[in-house]
Amino acid sequence: MRTKKTQCAVVLLALASATALPVVAQAEESPWLVRVRAVDLESDNEDSTGLNLAINNRIIPEVDISYFFTPQIAAELVLTYPQRQTIYSGGAEVGKLKHLPPTLTLQYHFEKMREFKPYVGIGVNYTRFSSVSFSPAVQAALQPSLSKNSVGLALQAGVDFEFRKNWYLNMDVKKVQIRTDVKSAGTKVGEFKVDPWLLGVGVGMRF
Repeated sequence: MRTKKTQCAVVLLALASATALPVVAQAEESPWLVRVRAVDLESDNEDSTGLNLAINNRIIPEVDISYFFTPQIAAELVLTYPQRQTIYSGGAEVGKLKHLPPTLTLQYHFEKMREFKPYVGIGVNYTRFSSVSFSPAVQAALQPSLSKNSVGLALQAGVDFEFRKNWYLNMDVKKVQIRTDVKSAGTKVGEFKVDPWLLGVGVGMRF
């Protein structure tokens, strides 16, 4: 009798476990979140050359891929394609450049605010400058050049609003160190600090 009861209990337990597994699987969120943003790049434009260097502000596209190690801890890789900017000196156009600025941050997400999910992050930015060119007159007079690589700190804060299951509206602010040495005829004459604010609005999907 006890054997039959034991067998029945085992069968019932197995059925209950099999029924519960899909529920548990559905409750677990995917670790991947992908966002697309429009970002307003606002540069600080500080330099120590005395030439009053600056690049233009502009709206750029941005894609980021986040992976959640836990519900609170995530890593985010921010990507775009090479952005073309105009170089100014004292308000006058003197050249052009492209820069590619991928950024990697480690984030903490606050998870107890229902649909609103704020987060903060800290990480590193790597920027590659390319296609740097100057007007013929500037090139002849100064023979200018810029360092090709920049590595700097990135700080981040933002919020996701879940307006539909696994779909989010996103607002994001980043402060990024982007700097390059300025040279004339091969000799360093100062440092140009772009150090932009990146103000983003976009949409994300978790899958």
